[in-house]
Amino acid sequence: MRVTRTWTISLPPAMEREAGQLARLEHRTKSELVREALRTYLATRQWSAAQQVAARAAQQRGIRTDADIERLIDDLRQ
Repeated sequence: MRVTRTWTISLPPAMEREAGQLARLEHRTKSELVREALRTYLATRQWSAAQQVAARAAQQRGIRTDADIERLIDDLRQ
């Protein structure tokens, strides 16, 4: 059973050359390079989504500045 799927992608010539050089420099396949880039992109998107959720929650609770956060921490410690 195959555990991967194959994609065909198009890249501008300059990007293809740069990616090929990087793959050779790092002794990786182009597939490994693209997988790592996609993992990084997906993680960045997840982090951004989590930050947006946290920002909305903070706004709903009236947290707008670092001073607001410090005050909440002090309140919780008492």
